[in-house]
Amino acid sequence: MNTKQLSLRLERAASYVLPDSRLADIGSDHAYLPCALAAEGTIESAIAGEVIKGPFEIAVKQVKRLGLQDKISVRLGDGLEVIDPASDQLSAITICGMGGTLIAAILDEGYQAGKLTGKERLILQPNKDEYQLRTWLIKHQYQIVAEELIEENKKLYEIIIAEKSVDQQVTASEADLIFGVHLKQERSPLFVKKWQNELKKDKQIAADLAKSATDQTEKIKVFKSKIEKIEELLK
Repeated sequence: MNTKQLSLRLERAASYVLPDSRLADIGSDHAYLPCALAAEGTIESAIAGEVIKGPFEIAVKQVKRLGLQDKISVRLGDGLEVIDPASDQLSAITICGMGGTLIAAILDEGYQAGKLTGKERLILQPNKDEYQLRTWLIKHQYQIVAEELIEENKKLYEIIIAEKSVDQQVTASEADLIFGVHLKQERSPLFVKKWQNELKKDKQIAADLAKSATDQTEKIKVFKSKIEKIEELLK
């Protein structure tokens, strides 16, 4: 198995895992990502974390089938509770294929429990709610060092790479949180496509709210503000 056999979003996430990393993949989905990286010899070791027994057992079988038991430890547990910072000495954490709000909650619970040392590169692929995830990262002094927007099966996905800042204050504008620190600067064709689609959708929602029999003034105000920000971005 190698990274070229992964889905595009997992392949691109895997590309941000630095050589010789000690990785934890949370919500590991059959342990595909750590197995591919271990089989290629890219990483030193990995944890594949699963919260549900069925997927956990499948991941165990996958690791055994590929003969990677000496490289990958499959663990059953909720989020970052599968990590032992002292013994695992992680340098990378991947969390892919969940909503940004859920990823932020997993990180926050781990942060509160002392599971994050600040030495881990966070490689995150939210399916939605990127704003909430970026907000958590900036609040907890993680510098967003890279972002990527990809399209797979007619859906757009963002990948966010963050590292703990140790010597400078991390700040971000509202536009950075909404559109992406790097993505809004790069303005790729996919980025323009995404926000043109969002603009169309938000305008339709605002128009529908305006026809409501109940007072939707506050909701309309929120959508109009967002519409103005997108229109300014796309100029």
